[in-house]
Amino acid sequence: METGSPHDTGTADAQGTPAAADVPAADAGAEPAWRALPPGLLTMRRLLLVVWLGLLTLATALVPGLLAGPAWGAFAVLPLALLLWGWVMLERNWRSWRYAERADDLLISRGVLWHEETVVPYGRMQLVEVTSGPVERHFGLASVQLHTAAAATDATIPGLDPAEAERLRDRLTELGEARSAGL
Repeated sequence: METGSPHDTGTADAQGTPAAADVPAADAGAEPAWRALPPGLLTMRRLLLVVWLGLLTLATALVPGLLAGPAWGAFAVLPLALLLWGWVMLERNWRSWRYAERADDLLISRGVLWHEETVVPYGRMQLVEVTSGPVERHFGLASVQLHTAAAATDATIPGLDPAEAERLRDRLTELGEARSAGL
């Protein structure tokens, strides 16, 4: 039996088991390639925040200010402060979202204070949906929702580019069918 140099790749041992170089990086325990959400989601959420809290600020300033006196209009500072705090928190939340496609499952990570990581095995997926409401369509965004046999493991990836959402849907559907066929 010949022995190769330690730098040989693509070799198999006596039992026919592939060497570590033949195993894809995702199977070898390497860190998954995480993908972040596009910045359009942050822009959309910040615009919605400004619209809703801007209207609330205006109403809080005008209604008490006109009915009870100008001093009561100072309560408009509260929604304005909430708007400023929300502006920062939306970015932190947006930065926390990411997803990774591995060999056997999809990872979804999110959360600032309470970090959640969802693992969705491809063989357990029953339905992959791409949705886009009117506001999302205006900003050129779509969401991917994964439905599994267990309702508790349904997962969503919001704010994707529509082309990426469709690519992800097609790939997950293909992998799900391939994995479930072996059951």
